[in-house]
Formats: sequence, structure tokens, C-alpha cells
Amino acid sequence: MADPTLLRSLGYILVAAAIVVVLAGRLKIPSIVAYIVTGLALGPLTGLLAVDEAIHLISEVGIALLLFLVGLELSLDKIKDVGKVAVVAGLGQVVFTAAGGLGLSLLLGFGFMEALFLATALTFSSTVVVVKLLDQKKELDSLYGRIAVGIFLVQDLVVIVVLTFLSGLGEPEAMEAAAMAKGLGMAFGGMGLLLVVALLASRFVLPRLFGWVSASPEALFIWSLFWCFLLVLGAELLGLSLEIGAFLAGISLAQLPYNQHLTRRVHPLMNFFLAVFFVSLGIQMEFAAASEHAISAVVLSLFVLIGNPFIFMWIIARAGYSERTSFLTSVTVAQISEFSFIFAALGLSAGLIDQSILSLIGLVGLATIAVSSYMILYNHALYEKISKWGLLRLFRAGQDEPAEEGSPLHDHIIVVGMNALGVHIVEELLRRGETVVAIDTHPGKLGELPCPTVLGNAEYFSVLEEAGIAEAKLVVSALQIEDANSLIAYWCKREGVPSSIHAFDRSVVDELRNIGISHLMLSKNTGIKRIAAELRKEGVLEG
Repeated sequence: MADPTLLRSLGYILVAAAIVVVLAGRLKIPSIVAYIVTGLALGPLTGLLAVDEAIHLISEVGIALLLFLVGLELSLDKIKDVGKVAVVAGLGQVVFTAAGGLGLSLLLGFGFMEALFLATALTFSSTVVVVKLLDQKKELDSLYGRIAVGIFLVQDLVVIVVLTFLSGLGEPEAMEAAAMAKGLGMAFGGMGLLLVVALLASRFVLPRLFGWVSASPEALFIWSLFWCFLLVLGAELLGLSLEIGAFLAGISLAQLPYNQHLTRRVHPLMNFFLAVFFVSLGIQMEFAAASEHAISAVVLSLFVLIGNPFIFMWIIARAGYSERTSFLTSVTVAQISEFSFIFAALGLSAGLIDQSILSLIGLVGLATIAVSSYMILYNHALYEKISKWGLLRLFRAGQDEPAEEGSPLHDHIIVVGMNALGVHIVEELLRRGETVVAIDTHPGKLGELPCPTVLGNAEYFSVLEEAGIAEAKLVVSALQIEDANSLIAYWCKREGVPSSIHAFDRSVVDELRNIGISHLMLSKNTGIKRIAAELRKEGVLEG
């Protein structure tokens, strides 16, 4: 029988979080801030909940899935494309912020171990918050957006080193030089071994294994979680933190062609567990402990909000980028990361820091994530204002923008379903000189196509977003799946994009027409001709 205490606690957490997230969304406040505020309301303010062992376990699963998801974004091809500026800025900022944060924390009167955790908390910026905000602004593909994402990839690689270091420190009572050296050696040796296993598996084992199950999205999802928790178990056997195993599992799967599809599948599951983690973090915060460090919270928050952008502005300007690009990129890093909370929670559970340091990091996180979110949302107006004051001339950045590399999809045609009809449509449209993006759930059907492809289920709007539906001039579905076609037609109508849907059965014609599609394909033989006629009617094809 299920534990009623656990169910009641989860009920409180989910209901309260749902209410607060809706309210926060109207104010454009990130969900992480909303979750922590929910925890404050349930814990310190009302005393309704305390974190028990079951909630703590769910939180740990959420952390593991977050690291797994981050690892899924780290394909080697993507890292190669990061560029010199992302590597230099990412590593340079880590060094300068860590050193500055450590020195500042020591000056504020904290002990060395406390200062070390505070410096680590200040070092990394929030990939989750920034990517979500840039995607909301439709600026992920902009020059500064690409640089920012590259910087976060570099920071994420540093995270694994810090996690390994934390695993090797051991218990506070064992903090002797010899014991620390042995622990760190074993931790980094174990991490190296697990990394080799993960990369070898991604090269020789996983492609064949996942290729075998790739026809079933559900099987692909289950096998990815199996691989994640298998490496989590391996990390535990090697004396490493569970997060390291999840991170390396993600990296190994990121080298497969299914990584974006897996990311979309894992993300909703991760959101649930992370909500529990951040709410439980808020529950553990103590106002009395935090009030002891109120001045320190203000000083450290200002260091992140002003110092981090200052460091990045200087580094990116030295790399030859314009004043505008340097400023817009630097604004994206003016907050601490979700990893800051993870490190603090791990330090508290290991006895390396006390409740007051966790509460202090929570306050800095709340302040910097909330303020920086508005800085990112209104970054262009902020740049115009500060530029008029002449403050940015101190960085001696150029005024000319570097040439953009590549361009996002525009005025293209999305074709869903690579059955015989879908492939025929793609080939004919390419022959006519159109730009085509093909979508299918089976990687084998996409491998030989001479056009951009997206692996995934087009019933999910995120898949159509990845295919660039907002900039498409037509969406064609060759599927013979009634529910999928209806949903695709709905998404197209909502986005104002013309759609041509395969009416494989006369019984679905009325439903599709009621949704309001642009055109029905009634047979394979007439499909291409009528699509071409529809394109000419819409003015997107000549002749």
C-alpha cells in the first residue's frame, strides 16, 4: 500500500507549485524561482511540510535526470562548433569568478570550506533558465545566443570535474592530506574509467542496440533510461556521485542520431522530479539562518549580477566581437545555476556546510535568477540605455557585427512521414528547387534523404518547432494515422501555416475540413500535382 504521508506531501508540493508557477508565468518569473518560493511557503512560512526520506529520494532522481539531460546536449559535433570564443570565455569566466568569489567570501568572514562552496555556487550560470528565455525570445539562433549556448556547454563540462572533486573529498572528519589525495585520486580514476566505458559504448555498442529499438519511440525512451541508471549504478560502485553517472550516460547517448528525440522525451519527466527538488530546497531554507548573512547575500548577488557580465564583456570584446554582441552575451550569465543548488544540497548532506550556507546560496539564487531574467528579456532596450550613457566604451569593443555563420530555415516545406508517399513528395519538391525538412520517427527512413531531417513524433509541437514551423510556408503530412494528422492540422492552423494532409480514408475528410486545413490529399497519384497547385495558389511556387 502506498505511503499516505508521501502521497500527501507530493500532493501539497504539486498543487502549490502549479498555482505559484501560473502566477509567476504572468510576471515572467522563471519556474525555478517559483518552485523555491513554493518551498518557502510550504516550509518556513507555514510549517506544512518538512523534507522526509521519500521526498529526498525523488529529489535525487530529479538531479540525476537533469544531469542526464545536460549530457544529452553535449554531442562532440556540437562541441566542435562551439568555437574559440566560447571555450576562452567559458573557462576564463570560471577561473575569474571562482577566484573572485573565493576571495570575496573569505573577506566576508566565512571559513575556507564555506567560501569554497560559495565560490563554486557563484561560478556557473543557469543553462536551463537562459536557454528557456532565449527560446522564448526566438534568439537561440542569434549570434549572441549561439555564443551563450557554447559557453554553457563548456561550463557543463567543468561541472563534471567539480562533481568528481566533491565525490573525492570524503567526510569532514577525514580531511587529512593523505586521505584527501587518495580520495581524489580514486574519484578521478573512477570518473576516467566510467568516461572511457561510456564513450566506447557510444562508439561500438549503443548504435547497434538503439538502432534495433529505434522504430519504437517508447522502447527508445525506456532503453535510454535503462542506460542512464545503469551508469548511475556504475558510478555508485566506483564511489562517485550518482550525478556523474547520469551525466556520462547522457554524453554517450548524445553521440547517437536520436539525442534530440530522447531530450524531448526525458524533459517532461525531468520537470516533475526537478519541481520536487527545488520545492524541497525551499522547504529546507531557514529565514533565521539566512538573516544572519543578509549583507553577504546582497554583496554576493551584486557580484554575480555585475561582476559576471563585466568579466564576460571584457573577454568577448577581446575576441573581436562587437559591443552589442559582447553586451547581449554577457547579460545572459548574470545568475547562478541550478547546479549551485545541487552542490549546496550535496555539501549539506555530506556535512561539509551547514544550513545557513544553503540558505544563503538559496537567497543569492532567488535574487540573481529573478533579476537576470528581466535583464535577458529586455536586453536590447537595456543595451540602448547603457550604450547612450557611454559606459560600454571602457571595454573598447568594436561596433561592427561579425558575419553570421549560416542561417536558420526560412520559407521551407515540412514533410511528415517517410512512407512511400512522403519520400515521393520530398523528392518531387526537391526537384522543383524547394527547401524541404523531413520528419519521421524512424532514423533508418531519414538516413538517405538529401535534405535536413528531424527525428521525432510530429504530434509533439516541439518536433515541429525544431523543423522550423514558424518560418515554414507549408506543412505536408503523408501519414496514415488519423489522430496524428488531426493534431498536425491543428498545430498548423494555430501557427497560421498552410497544411496539406493525407486523407487516406474518406471517413477522416470531414474532421480534417472542420479543423480548417488548407488542402486534402486524397490519393498518392494526385497528391503531388495537387500540392504543386496549392503551392502556386499560395504564391510559393512559380508557374
